[in-house]
Amino acid sequence: MASVSTTADLGSARRAIRTGSISRSQKKALYWSYFFLVVFVVFFLTPPLYMLITSLKSSGEIGTAANPWWVYQPTLENFWALISSEQFQIFFRNSVVVSICVVSVTMVIAVLAAFSLSRMGFWGSATLATGVFLTYLIPDTLLFIPLFKTFSWIRQTTGIELINHWWVLIVVYPTLTVPFCTWIMIGYFASIPKELDEAALIDGASYFQLLTRIFIPVALPGIIAAMIFAFTVSWANFLYPLAFTTSTDQLVLPVGIVTTLIKGDVFNWGQIMAGALLGAAPPLIIYAFLMDYYISGLTAGATKG
Repeated sequence: MASVSTTADLGSARRAIRTGSISRSQKKALYWSYFFLVVFVVFFLTPPLYMLITSLKSSGEIGTAANPWWVYQPTLENFWALISSEQFQIFFRNSVVVSICVVSVTMVIAVLAAFSLSRMGFWGSATLATGVFLTYLIPDTLLFIPLFKTFSWIRQTTGIELINHWWVLIVVYPTLTVPFCTWIMIGYFASIPKELDEAALIDGASYFQLLTRIFIPVALPGIIAAMIFAFTVSWANFLYPLAFTTSTDQLVLPVGIVTTLIKGDVFNWGQIMAGALLGAAPPLIIYAFLMDYYISGLTAGATKG
């Protein structure tokens, strides 16, 4: 809806310019809007465009001093080499399994925690909700060292080896996704009128029925937003897989592409760019299908209650 209204506004503005019914200041503002829009598009689309151009080149063409923005002999060899590679298939499979599991674990914890903090009204719930969000502000560059030491202590104490297993990412990724997703869900649950849950409780509904039959359906846009965030973090994170996994069969896509396609000072740029594009495809597809619903849900959630 927002894109339709914006298009209609620009169309009416252009018609006003043609008919001469727009003021000089409005013309200037419109031209500046187009200017910054072009700058924005060029700035954000140039890197993926260059990645696509490079991925369509052979290694010999990449190494020449020809125009880097033009493909003289386009080829899909880089894409086919990756797709048919058993290593790439392992990386992709590990990423898919880890992301699905992390999203599932995150949403279960975040929904239950947000419902408790926003609706059950126990002592200190507001302070605890703020503390949950503040934990999200701690960067992962500081968290992975204590986590690594914790895993080493567990191995020394119990003999359980947690390092160099892809499933350990399912344990550590929620430290990044749960706080922010919980904060998003708290805002959505808090925007639901209290009369709904009061009426349900009077009718004899339990808190679990209140959550599953009222809050989850009403807060579905917020759940989608939290799921998109959790999936993006778990799919694209680079530091944790780099620190906690080393064997080729345990790597996920972001680390696997870098570690296998960069050998010493030799960079296989064609396959690196192709792998980056293939890795960006799942989040891009998800955003393409859910963006309209996501934006409308954010708008609806901002005006409830």
